[in-house]
Amino acid sequence: MTQTITVDHIARVEGHGGIRVVLDGNEVREVAFDVFEGVRLLEGLVRGRSLEDVTGIVSRICAICSHGHSITSLQALENALEIETTPQTRKLRDLAYQGANIESHALHVFFLALPDLLGHPSVISLAGVNPEAVAMALRLKKLGNTIQEIVGGRAVHPVNYILGGFGRVPETEELVALQQEILARRADCARVVEILRSVKVPEFVRAPVRCAALAPEDDAFFFGDRIVVSDERGTIPVSEYRSLTNEYLVPHSHAKRSAHDHRSYMVGALARLTLNGRYIGGLAREAWEELGLALPSDNILMNNVAQAIEMIYSIERALHLVSALLETGVAEEAPPSYRARACRGAAATEVPRGILFYSYELDEQGRVAAADVITPTAQNLSHVEDQMRAAARAGAVAGVPHDVLAQRLTVIARAYDPCISCSVHLVRR
Repeated sequence: MTQTITVDHIARVEGHGGIRVVLDGNEVREVAFDVFEGVRLLEGLVRGRSLEDVTGIVSRICAICSHGHSITSLQALENALEIETTPQTRKLRDLAYQGANIESHALHVFFLALPDLLGHPSVISLAGVNPEAVAMALRLKKLGNTIQEIVGGRAVHPVNYILGGFGRVPETEELVALQQEILARRADCARVVEILRSVKVPEFVRAPVRCAALAPEDDAFFFGDRIVVSDERGTIPVSEYRSLTNEYLVPHSHAKRSAHDHRSYMVGALARLTLNGRYIGGLAREAWEELGLALPSDNILMNNVAQAIEMIYSIERALHLVSALLETGVAEEAPPSYRARACRGAAATEVPRGILFYSYELDEQGRVAAADVITPTAQNLSHVEDQMRAAARAGAVAGVPHDVLAQRLTVIARAYDPCISCSVHLVRR
């Protein structure tokens, strides 16, 4: 007997998506993570525009990751034009990424995922029984926004990033005040661990988690020019990113899918810790041990725990970067000169949900002839469906009621912290 489980709208995620699973007895005939957002034309909007214009445009792709879109876009242009950045610029960009990670992970772990883990329908219900957890998450989210505002000029859709540097650099007074705010928030790291230590992460899905992440440059955890995949030897240059993503279309989605070596893969916090966890120390390492995160994991819901550990890492990393900038002093730097010419370049960074790819081709006047943007959620979609398939099969065999199974499927989707509307980019190359 064929039966269909349908979730018309997944709550507590960004964008509009649904789930459809078709069961024939205990067999799973079909799994579809439907993405029915309108076509976003991410690449088409910048075609024909001057290279100086595109960063301000692409930051509008996502309000949560607007700083990541801006900086990754700039790095792709800088690689194309062979523009070198200074150590100070790299530190400040790194600091912005820590702010984005703190803000995004605080929002997802406590407002979107924790209600699932504690049996609440929403964060409003959760706040009724644990207001301190919600208040703490708001404090951490505010810290992340403050960091991004100081570096990027605005917390959302920054205005301060330019080719090779910044329109203005932070004042010493701003960094001193930020240092004190970060120090005040370090106390919340212990509270994060205390809350999550009492949470039992469900185990209704057990399936291999294939991971991909950037191989970090030095100690810059979110930057790199090579890609590592968990079950492969060697690395892939970012310039050859399409050999990882291999995008393809499916009939039930306005977003493309990715498959490396004909198989899905996962990007994000769990993938980063699985592949690059050796870079994590200090309070984040202590949190990791206290929360008992064993890697590699075959439970995708542990991505929520990985996000919490990464958030603590970012708080400490932000403090380290601010202290280093104060020690050396922050100097105004003239933007580097460059000559507009026909060229191409690609770049990738690790934004909160995983690897973000940008690629540009410029014409002789420095206008964008072609562009490509591949977001983390677009890469994760096939992996989400694989995890849903495993959960549906296990649930069907165990006789789990369909309403419970539907709820489990939404929990799996939310575990990836999907940014659904940002995943839609259908473009003719």
